Amino acid sequence: MSIESQPRSCYVGEVRPSHIGQIIVLKGWVHRRRDHGGVIFVDLRDRTGLCQIVFDPQALSANAFDAAGDLRDEYVLAVRGLVRRRPEGTENPNLATGEVEVLVHEFEVLNTCKTLPFKLDEYTTVNEDVRLRYRFLDLRRPEMQRNFFLRHKLFQVVRQYFSENGFLEFTTPILTKSTPEGARDFLVPSRLNPGCFYALPQSPQLFKQLLMVAGYDRYFQLAPCFRDEDLRANRQPEFWQIDVEMSFVSPEDIYSVMEGMIARVWRECIGVEVSTPFPRLAYERAMLEYGSDKPDLRFDLKITELTDFFDGTDIKVFAAALAGRGRIRGLRVPGGAAFSRKQLDDYTAFVGQYGAKGLAWFKVLENELQSPLTKFFTPELVEAFKQRMQAQVGDIIFVVAASEKVVCDALGQLRLKIAADLDLIPTGKYSFAWITDFPLFEWSEREKVFTPSHHPFTAPAKDDVPLLDEYNADPAHWRDAHPDDHPLKRVRALAYDLAINGEEAGGGSIRIHRRDIQNKVFRAIGIDEATAERKFGFLLDALSYGAPPHGGIAFGVERMLMLLLGERSIREVIPFPKTQSGADLMVDAPSPVDEEQLRELHIRVELPQE
Repeated sequence: MSIESQPRSCYVGEVRPSHIGQIIVLKGWVHRRRDHGGVIFVDLRDRTGLCQIVFDPQALSANAFDAAGDLRDEYVLAVRGLVRRRPEGTENPNLATGEVEVLVHEFEVLNTCKTLPFKLDEYTTVNEDVRLRYRFLDLRRPEMQRNFFLRHKLFQVVRQYFSENGFLEFTTPILTKSTPEGARDFLVPSRLNPGCFYALPQSPQLFKQLLMVAGYDRYFQLAPCFRDEDLRANRQPEFWQIDVEMSFVSPEDIYSVMEGMIARVWRECIGVEVSTPFPRLAYERAMLEYGSDKPDLRFDLKITELTDFFDGTDIKVFAAALAGRGRIRGLRVPGGAAFSRKQLDDYTAFVGQYGAKGLAWFKVLENELQSPLTKFFTPELVEAFKQRMQAQVGDIIFVVAASEKVVCDALGQLRLKIAADLDLIPTGKYSFAWITDFPLFEWSEREKVFTPSHHPFTAPAKDDVPLLDEYNADPAHWRDAHPDDHPLKRVRALAYDLAINGEEAGGGSIRIHRRDIQNKVFRAIGIDEATAERKFGFLLDALSYGAPPHGGIAFGVERMLMLLLGERSIREVIPFPKTQSGADLMVDAPSPVDEEQLRELHIRVELPQE
């Protein structure tokens, strides 16, 4: 019987001292070959690890030994041989199989391998496009296999946790209706309904709400989601969510259940114990103190409000910001007085990327406050400024004056950059915080209207429903009002995000379960009854048939895996990812299709003129 037809005795990485003296069959890939004084050593590899196998001319025929000399990296190999202890002093403590080796009695090359486009143990120096083109090779690397073993483990832990806590796992449609949810839909033409299209789901949002209306009470799903949006470094057109919905709950109920899930995942996936409950941080405070609604709390640099402090100032850039109803805020950096002029110029250029037209700085020295702007400060103002900023000798204070968005973006990003530059971010530490009390609407500077901050099905805070009525009673009255004076600006959402180490790991809300409230929100964002009925008629109908109060949350699988694994790119935790242009380099997608396929779909393609 050939070795190929014999079953494996065990996986390559499972050979142990308990196998010594046994004849076993192993199958895998040649990871590395070494010739040592007439004896050939091969590290055989499969998904479980490496094991050293030995080709000794005294145990093989001359022809077989010569064939062993022809083995190359990534040849597929089956071997049959004797497990023996490695000679004393040659053990490898870095391998689980490092105490033993297999003396080959016979072997068979099951397949050869062409010259590799890159060495599988030198991936850090390989262009990512090459890795993606040969992803089937890239995935063989132990570092990548570690990532996908953990992805599998994450799915198993999540399923077990929710099943233990009374949740039912559902699947929801992949071909569905196009509805506005914040990004463009991927559209799929219907051959059987000419001129009509399905949409791939951006999330299972509407369907999981319908399951609550249907009385299933606790739902979860590991859900594929699709969004046709401009791609960034850590954004993909298709991704997965841990999607959850519950009936008859408050936000605190959801926090409690989700904290249990996070604690279970961190413990069982990476052996880290997580303390609960997590801190709660209101959105307004997060934006003020950290310039972000997903603050990294692993280090203690906070932003301070200075708008009132500089009221009536003679500093032109500050006065201009105040005249435009902007904000002035500062960031104190301990020890930052040692920054060179070049570093200060670099930080000024950095905040310019986020819209700031300048970066004021103040070095706190032994007997003075050093800055180009101190000529506008009286001695009393210097002391008051230092006290407001809680500044000590050796600190530096950075100040940005601009619109609230620019101030938050600029100082929030500067906070992160300085922390990285000064090595203030501890490794191996996780910070968790619920961000609460989000605004229900956000101002679109381009369209000059308020739009939903999350999606139009998020419930407003009960006390803020009268603000919707105030606006809807006379929308024209508010058309020219400053956004800060607008009643919609003050409507809070029953929405929440979980921030982990500066990443939005998950987000959700209590949903609108009454049709009259849903109509108020639709009207506030300019969706009239006819449009609402056309786009969301099935949901509005369902809300009229005894819909219970309900809410939920969704966690990004890939973001969670990045945090667990310490990876920097989302593509490292997706088996077959797309590039930033949305291309799959391995299968060459997207690609043109045959004219016959288009005719069947009643579609004609007209490419834009160059």
